Amino acid sequence: MQTWDLTTLDVAPHKPEVIETEKEGRAIVVELPAGEMLGDHQVHERAWLLAIFGSIELSGADGEAVTVGPGTLTTFEPNERHEVRAVEDYRLLLLLSPWPGVGHPSEA
Repeated sequence: MQTWDLTTLDVAPHKPEVIETEKEGRAIVVELPAGEMLGDHQVHERAWLLAIFGSIELSGADGEAVTVGPGTLTTFEPNERHEVRAVEDYRLLLLLSPWPGVGHPSEA
């Protein structure tokens, strides 16, 4: 068994901390300062975002936007385009599955 306290983990802004990687998935902690954003992007895997602290605005390819805070779980389909903008300093747990997804550059 392994455990992590995601609220106190030392994570630098814009330097995601990979905490676990297996073929079933990858767990990453990301910190984004208030006002900053991850522009329009997608990942090859199914993505789950779990808010640890702070709040963000998520925008999907359809133009729908929602603001989420601590305890909110959001999921994106593989290759679903989206943007993330930090309303407040924000930390999230990102789960990607499977790892790597079909078409991912590191796929062997």
